[in-house]
Amino acid sequence: MTNYSYIYSFKYDYHHSDLCKLESRQLFDAAEKNKLLFSNIKVDPSISPFIKKRFDIISSSENYSELLKNIKKENIRLDGFKIEYLTLDGDSTEYAERLNKLRDIGFSIDAAPDYYSPSITYSLCYYKNVWYFGILIKHKTDWHKHKNKPYSFSNSISIYIAKTLVNIASKGNKTNQILDACCGVGTVILEGCISGFNIEGCDNNLKVYQHTIDNLSYYNYTANVYLTDIKDHNKKYDSAIIDLPYNLYSHTNDTLISNIIESTAKLTARIVIVSISDIEMIIKKLGLKISDFCTVEKRGKIKFTRNIWVCEKEISTD
Repeated sequence: MTNYSYIYSFKYDYHHSDLCKLESRQLFDAAEKNKLLFSNIKVDPSISPFIKKRFDIISSSENYSELLKNIKKENIRLDGFKIEYLTLDGDSTEYAERLNKLRDIGFSIDAAPDYYSPSITYSLCYYKNVWYFGILIKHKTDWHKHKNKPYSFSNSISIYIAKTLVNIASKGNKTNQILDACCGVGTVILEGCISGFNIEGCDNNLKVYQHTIDNLSYYNYTANVYLTDIKDHNKKYDSAIIDLPYNLYSHTNDTLISNIIESTAKLTARIVIVSISDIEMIIKKLGLKISDFCTVEKRGKIKFTRNIWVCEKEISTD
């Protein structure tokens, strides 16, 4: 048996597979496999677009009868509970047997259940010859409301990518301060706000700056947004996100792209860069180390690929 505290289950479309694995590596220091991950790191499923459930392990055993004895020893007396079966990769347990086992567990808990408005959801799962009992924490989808924000761009990153960028930049640490260096209409900032991250943004375009303010106000979020060029911003951050403006993508603008990245690197030692062109050489020329990378295809009438680099630099001792 494994000595892990949590089991995470994932859900994503094939074109988000690499992005999910990148996020997983940054949050857990391990990539999910077959949409499943065992870990000792606790992460709220709702901060990720891909983590659907977190199973907090209470007890485990290769012997099902032994597991039931362990559950009874827990002496659970919390009214309003519900029990669900979590089906994991490789579990061939028949539906009728699942129901019987859930009934067994229900009788092992000395409390009144509530199937419709539970105060807590317990769960049973089976993986590689081991039975697990625990508490099931489900992903909340309230962030989907951001699809209807008042202002957007047709080529803006999706809220799925935006949500993931916040997690990659912060590594899930909500005490870190994050900068969205070219915030546009605030797509990334909205995802940071709803997940409880400490995030700020800046942009030198008055129109999009106002759109960010209006989008934040629409959802009653509070975040600092600065109307300034990144080269003139001087506040330090734990990490930064750069979704490079789309009108910069040509070889003649390499200098401008370099300036944005270089200016951001003066404010933080960790940068997540998004680009639809290959700017790896620019990143390396600036002395940044690429610690991780993935690509994400945009589906729709216009198809293109976004590149995402996770970059680090040596912390200055000055």
